[in-house]
Amino acid sequence: MASTLDRYFHITERGSSIATEVRAGVVTFFAMAYIVVLNPLILGTVEDSAGTTLGIPRVAAATALAAGVMTIAFGLIARYPFGIAAGLGINTLVAVTLVAGEGLTWPEAMGLVVLDGVIIVALAVSGFREAVFNAIPAPMKAAIGVGIGAFIALVGLVDAGFVTRVPDAAGTTVPVGLGTGGSISTWPTFVFILGVLLCGTLVVRQVRGGLFIGIVATTLLAMLAEALLHPTEDWSLAVPALPESLGGWPDLSLVGQVDPVGAFARIGALAASLLVFTLVLANFFDAMGTMTALGKQGGLADAEGNLPGLKRALVVEGAGAVVGGVASASSNTVFADSAAGVGDGARTGLANVVTGVLFLAAMFLTPLYSVVPIEAAAPVLVVVGAMMMAPVRDIDWGRFEVALPAFLTVVVMPFTYSIANGIGVGFITFTLMAVAAGRARQVHWIMWLVSALFVVYFAVDPIMSLVQG
Repeated sequence: MASTLDRYFHITERGSSIATEVRAGVVTFFAMAYIVVLNPLILGTVEDSAGTTLGIPRVAAATALAAGVMTIAFGLIARYPFGIAAGLGINTLVAVTLVAGEGLTWPEAMGLVVLDGVIIVALAVSGFREAVFNAIPAPMKAAIGVGIGAFIALVGLVDAGFVTRVPDAAGTTVPVGLGTGGSISTWPTFVFILGVLLCGTLVVRQVRGGLFIGIVATTLLAMLAEALLHPTEDWSLAVPALPESLGGWPDLSLVGQVDPVGAFARIGALAASLLVFTLVLANFFDAMGTMTALGKQGGLADAEGNLPGLKRALVVEGAGAVVGGVASASSNTVFADSAAGVGDGARTGLANVVTGVLFLAAMFLTPLYSVVPIEAAAPVLVVVGAMMMAPVRDIDWGRFEVALPAFLTVVVMPFTYSIANGIGVGFITFTLMAVAAGRARQVHWIMWLVSALFVVYFAVDPIMSLVQG
């Protein structure tokens, strides 16, 4: 048995051992486990246009199921130790933009996620996915990641009550403010602040599974605050209190609740197609970069820095969007947090199999997740947002034809609460600035096509009015 595992996963060949792979797989799980708590708080609490809320326990079960299936599949097929779970940023895009913003029902939104996955798999199989990736200028790839980080951080700040909308009646033109009247006035928001500092400290100290530990510790602090100070009405969503049970059979009723065509009927073919396009853009840039970075960290890349078998890995990773959409858990993608397991010695897909099995076991603990308040999970959004700022150094801010589109990409995402808007404004501006700089011929035709599509996307209402009028 041991020799079979060794040959299949190339364990000895990659300088590892079965014991190391098992241990590192456990480390990866604890580094990623926070997604089983955080994803339900992002997806499970938003009401769609039909008045339906997915619910935290059901999303938690679906999140663990999709992560378990895809992480095991990636380990068995791609044979790399890169865990897969619901992608941060994409899940917020689905909840905030597709459901709350565009008015889609949850099955319609998840249907678009499935279509996104089908397209990504097709692009990966054909090799066009890498071609598209190469067509997008490096500064814009960096700006998209940074912008998503800023967007995620703002969502966390708002959900925790640290940033609040200023009522129009307040007689001020300032749209948002700090807490209430410029002051942190509630205990839950104070718990959030402590959570940010704790999670930040754990990351600085490079504690394995630090984000998961941070959520657990902040939840315990929230439960203590509720028991002693009773700020029941101030919690944004869940009130931190002991659950009725610690475990139970998972509710997987969300699996299969998808409608791939409903969005096209509700908001029109053009708008729905552009939303799918936005999902595709938001999905695969980060995945390819993450896999490359993890491959380099683990010494798995070749002499040119390329990851052997990247195409096969991209196909499996693309299938994560399909599985995540079918499960109503949002698109699943490679997690950068897998670096914890790689740092602990994981070199093969066997570590992924261990991580995936632990995710499947986590399905049976969903009653525990309902006690986590958003104020305990929001700190992770802020910390992850900060982590996503790193690529900003790859942008040449000394060239204004690059700086302006990159800057607009970064700021438009959080300021308009839309990842799609940031990408669209950035691409259009990049193309026009290239023309202004006399470099129009250097812009890839794919960038011209994407920019034109976004022009239509932003002008769809007046265009429809003109056509109908």
